[in-house]
Amino acid sequence: MSQTITPGLVSLDVDLGADKAAVIRALAERVVAQGRATDAEGLFADAWAREQKDETGLPGGIAIPHAKSAAVSEASLAFARLAPGVDFGAGDGPADLVFLIAAPAGAAEAHLAVLSKLARSLMQDDFTAGLRAAVTDEDVVAIVRRAIGEEGAPAAAPAPADAPASSAAPAADDTVLIDGRPARIVAVTSCATGIAHTFMAADALTASGKSSGVDLTVEPQGSSGYQALPQSVIDDADAVIFATDVDVRELQRFAGKPVVRSGVKRGIEQPAALIAEAVAAAKNPSAPRVNAAAAAATSASASDANIGWGARIQRILLTGVSYMIPFVAGGGLLIALGFALGGYEVTANAANVITQNSLWDLPTEDITSQFGPLGQYLGSVMFMIGATSMGFLVSALAGYIAFAIADRPGIAPGFVAGAVAVLMDAGFIGGIIGGLLAGFVAAAIGRLDVPRWLRGLMPVVIIPLVASIVASGLMILFLGRPIATLMDALNVWLTDLAGTSGIVLVGVILGLMMCFDLGGPINKVAYAFAVAGLAAGSAENPTPYLIMAAVMAAGMVPPLAMALASTLLARDLFTPVERENGKAAWLLGASFISEGAIPFAAADPLRVIPASMVGGAVTGALTMVFGVQSLAPHGGIFVFFAINPIWGFLIALVAGTVVSALVVVALKKWVGRKELMQAEGPMQAAVAV
Repeated sequence: MSQTITPGLVSLDVDLGADKAAVIRALAERVVAQGRATDAEGLFADAWAREQKDETGLPGGIAIPHAKSAAVSEASLAFARLAPGVDFGAGDGPADLVFLIAAPAGAAEAHLAVLSKLARSLMQDDFTAGLRAAVTDEDVVAIVRRAIGEEGAPAAAPAPADAPASSAAPAADDTVLIDGRPARIVAVTSCATGIAHTFMAADALTASGKSSGVDLTVEPQGSSGYQALPQSVIDDADAVIFATDVDVRELQRFAGKPVVRSGVKRGIEQPAALIAEAVAAAKNPSAPRVNAAAAAATSASASDANIGWGARIQRILLTGVSYMIPFVAGGGLLIALGFALGGYEVTANAANVITQNSLWDLPTEDITSQFGPLGQYLGSVMFMIGATSMGFLVSALAGYIAFAIADRPGIAPGFVAGAVAVLMDAGFIGGIIGGLLAGFVAAAIGRLDVPRWLRGLMPVVIIPLVASIVASGLMILFLGRPIATLMDALNVWLTDLAGTSGIVLVGVILGLMMCFDLGGPINKVAYAFAVAGLAAGSAENPTPYLIMAAVMAAGMVPPLAMALASTLLARDLFTPVERENGKAAWLLGASFISEGAIPFAAADPLRVIPASMVGGAVTGALTMVFGVQSLAPHGGIFVFFAINPIWGFLIALVAGTVVSALVVVALKKWVGRKELMQAEGPMQAAVAV
């Protein structure tokens, strides 16, 4: 294994800037200059994204910004001894010792273990004192290499990176005694990257447990894997500490134990307080307990006191979206293939074709495919599979939003609430509301203290039953009718307006509606209005064709704009997951699948939706100005033969896409930057983002 730190990665007594962003960027540039990474801005962006989740300043003048990044080609440690120090968010003042821990995105376990050893060494006073006393770059390299086991004496870390840290209390006072013996505590530590804070918190808790006389055993869950505590140790424990920023793996092992939860940094900075709280919880019959059946998705995260509601809701929505994406991508592409093979009129009898015909008995009537009966049959098959897949979109979104809140017991009520949202024409927004309702109701029921004989029925019978009744009942009784009323009113308004000289205004309005909720009720009102009018269209009355073109072109703008922004214009402003979604959004947008922009809108609605609406309005207006007509109700560019003039359609589409992309980039770049500058702490920054 190559050396993790070299003299070229060390900077002694330097001023790298007035704030932590400047320091992180300078260290990232040093890593690239040494040929150990390919993109300084990419490495900085990944490290900065980690910094936004939780500041990396630690007591004692230490900071450890870190990230796993695709820009890193070789695991590296860049070190700076700052003069003057820079504030990295530690409560005791600025940091003068800064390590940038840079790991490749697919780092091997051996590299991750080395990096975790550094984190554990930072908990030792002699190590940091040696760094402050070092005279040359080579001195620093030698100190660090010895600490991480790359040179000379083995690392001073108390345990391998993947092994539980354990400490038996030599003595204990009365405050930590339970039934006349030292309290038995088990703890789990984990951070977002699983490299640094995970192991530092483990060591801090271990040391504090030893000094206080508590029998404490820690399970660090790092990126290089983890060694699960023996179940007998967990069963014998009086209480559990979760010092975590991400989900605890195999949470069900700790079910029923009194629990204290916090972010991982508190495990580093206040280990004694956490242990005291755990001992108190063990003695308190009313203390919160681990409920693996109903709270696995959220119990492992930082406590409500340490994570704002904005950040929690964002994480919940992103979970639902991540599970929904395959339905959107697969279904949308299959629909597009169906139109390409069967023609835009394939929708009229696709269901009959696939149920009444086969490859050996091809259809002979109502052939709309340019490829004849075979194209008609295959196009119908593709379209119906895609339409069926897309039919699960809202249910999957709602089901996995509920899963993010209440784990597996939330899936069934979430799916049902999503299906009810579709039934009530509430669409994507109704699915989100239904999923949240189902999840929170399921989680609340799961936290009830029920007799042991009833616990086995809770996740499989009681929780799904009650949560389904409550969430879906609320959708039916209180939410569906207002949405339906709104849809009817909008439909009447648009119909009246379309018959006047304000047809360009109609294009603007339809563009705004198509981009407001991306497949939700407002979007569906505009689309249904356009499709319903097609039957009345003719050469003498082209207005329905004009409206259909405006609706389809505007509906293509959001996914195409997000694809343009995330894959070409400003990749660094989007997460790696969003950049991957952007690749799929190109084809989804071209196919008129507005839902391709939902992953972006769910993660950042206050920027994405307004930007999409601006571009949609531009496109809708231009299609009316150019007199673009569409005889096809769906298909995007795949039904170009049914659009006239195609050049006007393409100009309007490109214009709206570019406008939306530029607006969302500007909002993310300037509005986001201002919010981050105003944020006073990591949680505020996370909520602002």
